[in-house]
Amino acid sequence: MGFEINRFSGEVDDELLCPICSGVLEEPLQAPACEHAFCSTCIHEWISRQPTCPVDRQSITQLRPVPRILRNLLSRLSITCDNSIYGCTAVVKLDALSNHLAECEHNPKKPVPCGQGCGLIIPMDELKDHNCVRELRSLIHNQQQKIQDFQQEIADQRFQINEQKRELYILKDFMRAMRVSNPGMPALSDDIDREEVSRWSNTLTRARVTRWGGMISTPDDMLQAMIKRSLSDSGCPARIVETLMEKCHERSWPAGLSSLETRQNNRRQYESYVCKRIPGRQAVVVLLCDNPHINDDMMADPGLVMIFAHGIE
Repeated sequence: MGFEINRFSGEVDDELLCPICSGVLEEPLQAPACEHAFCSTCIHEWISRQPTCPVDRQSITQLRPVPRILRNLLSRLSITCDNSIYGCTAVVKLDALSNHLAECEHNPKKPVPCGQGCGLIIPMDELKDHNCVRELRSLIHNQQQKIQDFQQEIADQRFQINEQKRELYILKDFMRAMRVSNPGMPALSDDIDREEVSRWSNTLTRARVTRWGGMISTPDDMLQAMIKRSLSDSGCPARIVETLMEKCHERSWPAGLSSLETRQNNRRQYESYVCKRIPGRQAVVVLLCDNPHINDDMMADPGLVMIFAHGIE
């Protein structure tokens, strides 16, 4: 609908009026054939019932913006504020009306902070009926509902992931059973296993060891259990979790790392390890797939776990 004509200062040319609502054109559009202009809302509502021009009944198949000269004439008109009934006395140019309304102190829908202590932002005309306790309870209830929805969504996703893992394990078991009868299956199965480890590695963050002297080469059982749980939670393929954990103690490390003396002698080599951070722990995993440049006496398949007291970034 157009602007009420009595809100404007001075005379308004008839060419600036909408033939449908008789108000001053608001967001005007034009019929291409006859060039008659209408308010956007008015003409869309009209042609939804009959696709003809309301003035001369010519067919309308599309609408287009009005010429710039018409937009300029409209923008120069002076109009009173929408909030004049609430006490605003401002008269502004039509093209500045939207900016004025956003800042108008008399706008009953202007967002303002509650001064009673809850800190919520509410429309100004709702202040008199605002109840902090009621609104905060409603806010808490909505947040709790969102949390429940998120928890249900997470549970559904976990179920789907577990189903996919189960199907993957069945497929792997089938492939292992086929190894005996099909000479090509072992190589294919090994490729799939390596690809799975590589995908998991790509989900981990690369770590930088700043203090190799902080390495715990003989972790106790409790510390090992914590690292094992973090490996599983990170998505580590289940088939290699135990294998990796067996190689978190120096007694299972390769020859180049098997003692403090050999580690000191080979420090330059292991400082070139590509390390991945075990999430939430001062520990890294050094995987064979990430370290093809490392000598055999410094690496194990599928990799090593190194735990630190400090020094991981």
